[in-house]
Order: sequence, then C-alpha cells, then structure tokens
Amino acid sequence: MLLLLTEWLSHFSSAFNVFGYTTTRMVLGALTALVTSMVVGPWFIRRLIDGQIGQSVRQDGPESHLSKAGTPTMGGGLILISIAVTTLLWGSLSNLYLWVVLLVTLGMGAVGWVDDYRKVVEKNSRGLPARWKYFWQSVIALVAGIVLYLHAQTPAETALIIPLVKHYAIPFGLFYIVFTYFVIVGSSNAVNLTDGLDGLAIMPTVLVTLGLSIFAFASGNAVFADYLHIPFINGANELCIFAAAIVGAGLGFLWFNTYPAQVFMGDVGSLSLGAALGIMAVIVRQEIVLVIMGGIFVAETVSVILQVGSYKLTGKRIFRMAPLHHHFELKGWPEPRVIVRFWIITFVLVLVGLATLKFR
Repeated sequence: MLLLLTEWLSHFSSAFNVFGYTTTRMVLGALTALVTSMVVGPWFIRRLIDGQIGQSVRQDGPESHLSKAGTPTMGGGLILISIAVTTLLWGSLSNLYLWVVLLVTLGMGAVGWVDDYRKVVEKNSRGLPARWKYFWQSVIALVAGIVLYLHAQTPAETALIIPLVKHYAIPFGLFYIVFTYFVIVGSSNAVNLTDGLDGLAIMPTVLVTLGLSIFAFASGNAVFADYLHIPFINGANELCIFAAAIVGAGLGFLWFNTYPAQVFMGDVGSLSLGAALGIMAVIVRQEIVLVIMGGIFVAETVSVILQVGSYKLTGKRIFRMAPLHHHFELKGWPEPRVIVRFWIITFVLVLVGLATLKFR
C-alpha cells in the first residue's frame, strides 16, 4: 500500500523514486516488522497470559523443561501479524508470487492455530487430529502448486535445478505440482519438529530466509540470473520484501523467545514459517539448496524418522530422545549450548548454500 502511495508521490518529487528499489523496501520492511513485533509483543504476551494459554510439557522429557510449563504459547501469531502488516505495506500487491507466499504462510498458520487452540485452550491433548492437519496442509500446498504451475511462463520455472551444474535441469511437467506439495508440507513439518528449545527454530529460520532472499533477488534480475546461470523468474525479486518481513518479525520474536523464553511460537508459528521457507524455495527453484541451508531442520526430521523406525522394527532406540536436540540435552548439554551450536551450524550451511550460486 505504501508502495502505491510513494509511486503517486513520485510524480511530484523524484525523491520518492527511491522507494521503488527492492533493496530500499527490504530494509524498511525488516525494520517495520521488527518494530511491529517489539511494540505489539508485550501486549500480545499479556493477552496470552490472561487467557491462560500456557505450554504443556512432556513428563518424559528433559527435567529442565518442567519449569517451562505454563509459559505462554501461540506466540507465532505475533510473527504472522508482523509479516502480514509489513508485506502489505511495502510489497507490490500486483505481484502474484507475493500473494502466494503470504497466503500459504497464513493458511498454514491457521492450521497451526487450530491445533494449538485445541491443545492449550480446550485442553485436548490430541489437538487437531493428524489426518486433518495433513489434509489441510495438503490442500494449501496443492493449491499453491497448481497456481504456480499455471502461472509458469518458461519451462525452467517448473524444472528441478541441480546445484553446481549449469545449463541443465530436470523437467517436471505436471509432477511439479506433486513435488511442490512435498517441499511445502515437508518443510512446514520439519520446522515444527525443530521448535523445541528457546529460540532454536526461529534463528535458523531467519538465517535460511536471508539466504533464500539472495536467490530471490538474483532470480528476479535478468542480468544477475544470466551471470549466475540460474533461471530468470520475472517478479521473484518481490519475495525479498516478504523475506525481509520474516527476518524482522523473527528477530522481534526472538527478543521475547530467547532463553529463558517469555513466549513460545507454537504450531501457529512453526508450521507457517516452515511453509514459508518451502514455498519461497519452490518459486526461486532452489529446493535442493533449501535442504542444504536448512540442514538442521532435515537432521531433526530424520532423527524422528530413524527413532520411530528403529523402535518399531527392533524395539531399540537410536537416540536417547528425538527430535535430535533432546538427545543432546539428555547427554548433558545445557540448553543454551544446544541452541547456539545449532545456530552456528545453520550459519555455516547457509554459506555453503550461497556458495552454489557461483560454483556452477
């Protein structure tokens, strides 16, 4: 909305043309989301406390978590408010990609909100039944895949790009829709599994988002895309505004979520942020790079799969507890050590992912 206003004002003063630059709006978007989170945060947390929307803690988990019982959850709503406000203020509302990523994020947030609400307000330990959770996640992901498939203007927009290999891509055709579904739903649930310690999920999400924003900026610029041998996707650079909103909102949330957390994001935050990473990677055709940069999310998910599979097949557990971060806690690592080390690993993996831009 502010972009439309500045475009109109530019007819009277050329100084307003600066707001047309993606980089300018990225900075302003990140600051807007950060300030929104910081200002709304205390009020939002008080509302959660007044509503007695507190976190329940597994009795078989690490003993250090027992003191977290009752900590306000569903704080992901604060993140979504900041992202939505910022995107609508600074984004180009005529850009289809911007609407797709925003609606997918909010849609997954709605699924998470229902799950959280049933658990912490209605005291239903099952929350939203798994079949219904996956059903609605699937609906959202498939609709997004169909929209993007129909909107694709070049074959490269529906092909799988292989990092380190230039001038070659695997054409998907209609399978692109199915692939998009797996990326979005998989990414959404991977971040959800990672959200188990104070600040553990949000900082890697911010770092990976920053990495994807660079790919979005390059993909949306014909000159950069040609130089880096990646597909030119007209309009993809507008995703940078959405990415900036996630970064600002994420850092603002981390102010309250850092150890010891004043609020948890809950499924409303983790499911939506994971989906946001997935849909951005799909649009800029960097799904494999997402797997690299989001290696922590992948490791957490794989640890759960291996743990469940091993126990069902052999009756033995591979890890002391899954997801992976609980394994290290039970080995004696203090919670802050687990969190910061996982952040450092993500930082390194994001750099590795970015390196694939040049090494092709």
